[in-house]
This record gives sequence, structure tokens and C-alpha cells, in this order.
Amino acid sequence: KVAAPSLGGSINIITRSTDANKGGSVMYGIGSDGFTKVGFSVSTGLTEKNWAITILGAKSSGNGYIQGTEFESYSYFVNISKRINDNHQISFTVFGAPQWHNQRNNADRLLISEWQKQPNKYRYNASYGFDMNGQRKASSYNVYHKPQFSINHFWTINQKSSLSTSLYASIGNGYGYSSQGATKADLYGSSNGIPSVAFRNLDGTFDYGAVFAQNAASETGSKIVMSKSVNQHKWFGLLSTYTTKISENINFYGGLDLRSYKGIHTNEIVDLYGGDYFIDPTSRLLVSDQSFKTKKLGVGDVVARDYDGFVLNEGVFAQAEYNKGGLSSFISGSVSNTTYWRYDRFFYDKNQAQSDKINFLGYCLKGGANYNLNEYHNVFANIGVISRAPFFSSGAFLQSTTSNMLNPNAINEKAFSSEIGYGFRSEYISGNLNLYRTKWMNKTLVRTATLNNNLTVMNIEGVNALHKGIELDFVSKPIKGLEITGMISLGDWKWVNNGKGSLFTGDGQPADESGYETTANNQAKGVVYIKGVHVGNSAQTTAAIGAKYELLKGFSLGLDGNYIGRNYSNFAITTDLGKVYEQPWMIPATMLFDLSSSYRFKMGTFDASFVGNINNLFDTEYIADATDGANNNWQTAQVFYGFGRTFSASLKIKF
Repeated sequence: KVAAPSLGGSINIITRSTDANKGGSVMYGIGSDGFTKVGFSVSTGLTEKNWAITILGAKSSGNGYIQGTEFESYSYFVNISKRINDNHQISFTVFGAPQWHNQRNNADRLLISEWQKQPNKYRYNASYGFDMNGQRKASSYNVYHKPQFSINHFWTINQKSSLSTSLYASIGNGYGYSSQGATKADLYGSSNGIPSVAFRNLDGTFDYGAVFAQNAASETGSKIVMSKSVNQHKWFGLLSTYTTKISENINFYGGLDLRSYKGIHTNEIVDLYGGDYFIDPTSRLLVSDQSFKTKKLGVGDVVARDYDGFVLNEGVFAQAEYNKGGLSSFISGSVSNTTYWRYDRFFYDKNQAQSDKINFLGYCLKGGANYNLNEYHNVFANIGVISRAPFFSSGAFLQSTTSNMLNPNAINEKAFSSEIGYGFRSEYISGNLNLYRTKWMNKTLVRTATLNNNLTVMNIEGVNALHKGIELDFVSKPIKGLEITGMISLGDWKWVNNGKGSLFTGDGQPADESGYETTANNQAKGVVYIKGVHVGNSAQTTAAIGAKYELLKGFSLGLDGNYIGRNYSNFAITTDLGKVYEQPWMIPATMLFDLSSSYRFKMGTFDASFVGNINNLFDTEYIADATDGANNNWQTAQVFYGFGRTFSASLKIKF
């Protein structure tokens, strides 16, 4: 019930504490690597004066499976509802999840041969280390909190019609660390899949103390500093849906979806790493005052970027549903307009700070039907087409962090999807079989590179991908207390045509093959040959089999196996016009098993439950993620391994 839904479907969650029963629960959980979690929930139920309040809260913390990935997070939810009368109800909801965590840098994938050398094997984090005083330092640290507030009104107009309206706001504040300086990549723990040696201790940890020493010895300020990439956003919206029963067999709903978004993006120095000051080497050609080239910056000063991104979205949607006998069907449509612009305080003077605005008109049309042949058999089919605005970054704008230049070739991305399927239901087994075909069209790809010390942007147009496959899932209950589940998905996902690429400078002007600004007539253009290459970074064959059995009253034990296959490594499309791309390296298939248990029992007068899980039961070694290398083989691929055996357990008591 939104103006820009997903192609496969959307989930609508309605929170009304008037529907909750009076009571609550408390829980405590533990797990591998120092994981702990505590939580509670409490609901008043509907009081005599027609008020209802529900509150939930939780805290999680741990050291992380990967070396140096400590974290701490909280979550909360509050809903206050008032039933004014039989026709009107109003509720206020707020929820959020403040957190901080250290992480392993995405750039720190290693060659398979290098992983074998590490003392901590697959837990190794090439960026984990300390300074000369033994203080923990991190180059990948993230903090964020994005609470959402909403006021909801539910109006039962009559026995056939109702109106639901939500006014909401989401205010995000947080940041992630990013290094700055001419040699900022030296703060990555690895380069080309090999741990860096410039700042490395004998025990394999990253030597941040050596970075401090380098900066302290410099007579021109810090060579490398750490900044926090601040990302704040203010998102406001109105969503209103009218529902009515037109006839005995036809239901209709339609509504309005309005959204306003402002994202504030800046970088602030948080650590000079032993230096006295920092001079930002970022080129800012369109700023008339060039004194920044010698300005000595300190902690709290802005570097690298400082801009706001704006998005406005207005849309309407409608759906009709027909149900009679064994037939249930629907048709839905929506139209939306998306407007983008940005305001830059860093790369432009004030009179040029605001970009032009660009609009994209999108639409969605979907339809589907299910027919029950009898009580055992049903058939279904769905079809849909979506035309959606390209993304703000690397879509509407060529280089949204540095330039107001709009992408001159930006157009809507489109998707056309269809599926047909069969379902079976009986006392002992039920399942579904479906065939799908989804074509993603006009995908916008923007890539950057540095040529002759010039930031160069390549815009690739007209790239299409075809995803097709067959899926089967089932649930079987052959005997009392035993449930068997399974699924298999066989996909064939490929890029189905070559793209046309054009080179631009960092500020959006036509560029020649050397990266220098030129005229439109001499702009470097070419073909990006990816036709027939498999889409990477997602398994195209997956399967699962599981069994759960109630051994004793209230006590169940389960075992699940998950197969991951035909997972092609991710590959980078570069600014090399005319390059012919080969099939990326396919990650070896793996089968993982998880063991689960649950026990429901009485603790005095309270209901209690215990849940325990062991993931990757047999401690299987497997590659979870890979970036393709130069020769499209395992020797040059840069990979992350998956987690080994881990466990978790929790106790929950209801009152």
C-alpha cells in the first residue's frame, strides 16, 4: 500500500496495542564470542478507558566472530493507542535501534593463499590493531540511530469502508570512519588481497603507532588522518489508504503517498594520528577562494565533502481484488514522481551551490490470480512491470559526493516480471512449484577511476539483466510431531546485452580517453562487453532440507541443511572502454547444517521457553563472498570466508 512498491511484493505492518493482551515477558540470551542479549516487553491491554500501551526494549553486545568487531546495540518500541469510539482510533508509535560497531573493511578481502598464512585463519582482520600506547584503534567504525515516529488514525466509516492515515518522521544521525590524505589507502589493512606491510606488527596486527610516528615526523602536517563520514537525514511522509467493499466479490483500496527527504553528508576530522594539523589535498576547482590549499585543519574541521541531498516523492496507488468461489485475483497500479537536487558547500561557491532539479515519473502495474481447482490443487500466475527513478548517487548524478552535474543520460530503470505456478495441499504434505522470469532493463551503472591524476566518471547505458528460474518448496507432516521442510531454487541470471559507455570528468564535463576535459564531439565512448556474463554476488542454485521433531511434550529438536551453489564472484566494471569481460570465478558450492532446539515449560505459574541453536554444526570451511581477480580463477580472487561453528541460547519468561 505504497506508491513505489517492490516487484515481488511488499509487507505492511500495522501496530495497534489495543489488539495486544495484558502482560509481558523478559528474556536473557548468550552466544559465541561474548554475545549477550537482554530484553523485555509489557502491554497494558485495552483499559477500561480505552487506552492501550505496549513497550519493548532490548540490548545486545559482543566481541564479534571476526577479530576486532566489537558491537553494542539497543532497540526500543513504544505504541500508545486510544480507542475514541467504535469508529475512530488513534495511535502514536516510536521505534529505533541505536548502535555502534567495529567492522572489517570491505577492502580487506584476501587471496585464498594469504588466508592460509594468518594465525587466526578466517577470523583475521587486517585492519585490527593498536597505537604505540596500546590503545585500540579502528579504521572501520560505525555509529547510527534512526528512530521513526508516527501518528496513525484509523477510521471505520461504515460497514464497508475505512480510512487509515499515517503521518510519520524518521530522523537519522550517525557516521562511519573514513581515512583522508594523499595516501589514505595505506590505512586499509590490505592491498590487492595481500595484507599491507607498511604498518604491520610481527603478530599480524595493524601498527597504528607507525602511522603516528610518520605523521609526527612530517614537517607538512599529518599525511593520513581519520575522519567520520557524517550521514544525517530528515525524512517526513504522509500515507493514507481508503478501503471499501464495492460488492460481495470486489474489494478496492487506493491512496496517497507523499515523502520528503533531506540527507546531510559531511566529513569531519576525528583524529590527526600524531600530526599537528592536516592540509586537505582534495581538488576544488570551482571554488574561487583557493586558500584552503594551505589551511591547517584540526579535529572537528570539515574535509573531503559537505553537501545536502534532497528527494521529493509524490504518488497515488490503487488496487482491486476479486474473490469468488475458487478464484482470487487482483490488479494494482501506481504513479509517482521523484525529484532530486543537491546543495554543495564544499566544491562550489555559494552562488553555484544548488544544482538543477531533475524529475522522474515512475509507474507500477501488477496483476495476479489464484484458482483452487479443488481442495488439494491450485494454480496461480502473476505479472508486473515497474518503471522507477534511478538512484540519487551514480544515477541521477554522475558523482553525487563531488559534483552538481546531472547525469545527462539518466532514465528510469524498468523491470518486467512474470511467474506461473502450481500448489498442492493435503493432510500430510503441501508445496508450491513456480517458474519465474524477470528482466531488469536500462540499469544505470556509473563507475569512477583516476586517469592521469584526474577523477574520471564512466556512465554506462542500456544494460539489461535477465533472471529466470524454477522454485520448489514443501512442508510435510508424515507422522505426529514430525515436520519436514525443503526447497530448491535453480536460477539462470545473466547480463543479456552489452552497455554503451561515455567518459566524463569528475565535475561532469565530457572527457577524452586520458581523463582530460574535451568537447562533446571528442568525448571518449565505447562498448562495455558484458553480454552473456553471469550476474555475480548471489547464489543461483540454493536448496534446503530440514526436520523438526517433538521428542517429548514441549521439547523439540531440529536439523536444517542449506546448500549454496553456482555463486559467481562479484566483478568490477571498470572505466576501460572496449573491455571484454569473461565469466567470473564461481565460488565452490557448500552445504551447511544448523541444529536447533526448543523447550516450553512452566516456571511456577509462568510460561517459559528455552531456545538453543548451533549454526554451522560441522564447522565447515567455506567462502561466503568473493571479488573476481585478473585471471578469473581462485588464485587471484579476493575472498571472505564464512563463519565457523557458533552457538546461541536464550530463556524467555512470560507474565
